[in-house]
Amino acid sequence: MDDAPTPTLTAAPPASAAQLRHRPGRWIDNWDAEDTAQWNGVGKSIARRNLRWSIACEFLGFVVWQLWSIVVVYLPAAGFTFTTSQIFWLISMPSLVGATLRIPYTFMVPRFGGRNWTIISALLLLIPSSGLALCVSNPETPFGVMLAVAALAGFGGGNFASSMANITFFYPAREKGWALGLNAAGGNLGAAVAQLVVPIAVVLGAAATLNLPLAGWLWVPLILIAAFGAWKYMDNLSSAKSDFAGSLAAVREPHLWIMALLYIGTFGSFIGFAGVFPKLIADTFPAFSQISMGPVTLGLAFLGPLVGSLSRPFGGRLADRFGGALITVCAFAVLATIALTVVWTLPLANFWLFLGLFLVLFAAAGAGNGATYRMIPVIFARRGAAAGSEELRESVSTARKSAAALGLISAVGAYGGFLIPQVLNASKGASGSYDGAFYGFVGGYVLMLAVTWFCYLRRSSPLGTV
Repeated sequence: MDDAPTPTLTAAPPASAAQLRHRPGRWIDNWDAEDTAQWNGVGKSIARRNLRWSIACEFLGFVVWQLWSIVVVYLPAAGFTFTTSQIFWLISMPSLVGATLRIPYTFMVPRFGGRNWTIISALLLLIPSSGLALCVSNPETPFGVMLAVAALAGFGGGNFASSMANITFFYPAREKGWALGLNAAGGNLGAAVAQLVVPIAVVLGAAATLNLPLAGWLWVPLILIAAFGAWKYMDNLSSAKSDFAGSLAAVREPHLWIMALLYIGTFGSFIGFAGVFPKLIADTFPAFSQISMGPVTLGLAFLGPLVGSLSRPFGGRLADRFGGALITVCAFAVLATIALTVVWTLPLANFWLFLGLFLVLFAAAGAGNGATYRMIPVIFARRGAAAGSEELRESVSTARKSAAALGLISAVGAYGGFLIPQVLNASKGASGSYDGAFYGFVGGYVLMLAVTWFCYLRRSSPLGTV
């Protein structure tokens, strides 16, 4: 794994590879990932180097984004007296802000450069991580202040859109599924690591002493290291363009909104259930919310986002081979089945069955993430070819429009991270249980399965078998 700057070419390189021009500030001109000679010459190593550091920074973004999902479970033991509804707002507010930030973040890569914006977005994570540490150190911190700091954790959620839009410019179409899957999975792992590390870090010693501010402080040095790595090893591509005209064209494309709906069902399920899983465990099995049991039992919540993260690149790989629509339909079928089974088995009060069902749910959501995301550039490429105009036929134009769509769809889909906790909150408040919410999720998954089949899997559909 070579993280050194790209060396000066001295041997007789392929003509297209020789056209690459490196400028100060680590800018690269004349990048064309679809040029086989350039890709096999120097392109692949450059792309992989940028992918590695993109994953590192996005990973920490997800860590910060999901810190509140595990921290809120320990707030009562730390002396805070918030209601259940307030706890759900602290869980869902980072997702609401993060989803909204993904829209402007999509445009930051062409505006500032992929390397430059990765540095900036990584350093912004210092604000919510430090803010969390300061807030939870004082039980008298007002709820409004806590909610505002939780909202700042949305910086971490915004990172995904710019990171994915940046990486899509580095890779050829034939390898986008795997590259984007790795980039997303590496980021998604941050949710799992946050839920694994925080219970271990904040509960100290046999006496189970709580040191909740450590949940924020321990990420500060890692954020600084990631920002330095992006500064030293990543590159800006002058060919990475995504203007407002292209984005407006993408917004007018009906399939953008169809794919956004499907992404709510896949990624929205992943991030939404990742956020509420620790609380669902604590509410369903109250003994597990005790501080003394936290590192051992409640800490098992990390397995959900871990499984979802690891399954994402394989969803992309399966989509490359069998088509994204087929894998997405299968994912929704599993999600609906598991959500229904969770409701039916809750009266058994069996923790291991509960955990096992959710692990399958997370695996389906993760695979669906990769498959759905892989469908987006394929759909836009086919729509462009079918349109017949020279502008849409140009590969660069298609890549720009696709990159804008990737960011916009990821933004809309991330609102699932807000919707799922709030639906659960409403169900709990109205009936005292989560059953109504899960029945609603089943209906949603069945609807999305039908939409996927009708639009993208029917052989008679213009975009069948994408």
